[in-house]
Amino acid sequence: MNGSALHKTAANCSEELPGAQLEHPFGPDWEVYKVRGKVFMLMTEVPGRPVVILKADPGEAHALREQYRHITPGYHMNKKHWITLESGEGVDKELVRELVTDSYRLVVAHLPKAEQPVDPHTYGTGTRAAR
Repeated sequence: MNGSALHKTAANCSEELPGAQLEHPFGPDWEVYKVRGKVFMLMTEVPGRPVVILKADPGEAHALREQYRHITPGYHMNKKHWITLESGEGVDKELVRELVTDSYRLVVAHLPKAEQPVDPHTYGTGTRAAR
């Protein structure tokens, strides 16, 4: 998967998530996806390389960085709770969609119950791939 396909896949997935909204608070070079005002995904280019920055469970983030060389600590974010995804070998649509959905679910889980657009414990779990 190349960089433009990475961005397109991540954006398409985000647009399907209940309550997700695209904003540009840092200018046109940063696409920021939020749910109920909380960021779950950022997209930009880091010296010419398209990247997707996602929230991740710290243990899961560590495992992902060990498994995929195209997943690194979150660019300009808390390195423990965020990951940066670049295009490359092993990065496919299924992985991108899974990571975007996981990021969304993590953010939704920390919203007050009345503001949660979905049940974060069950939403999207039927399509999870075994790692």
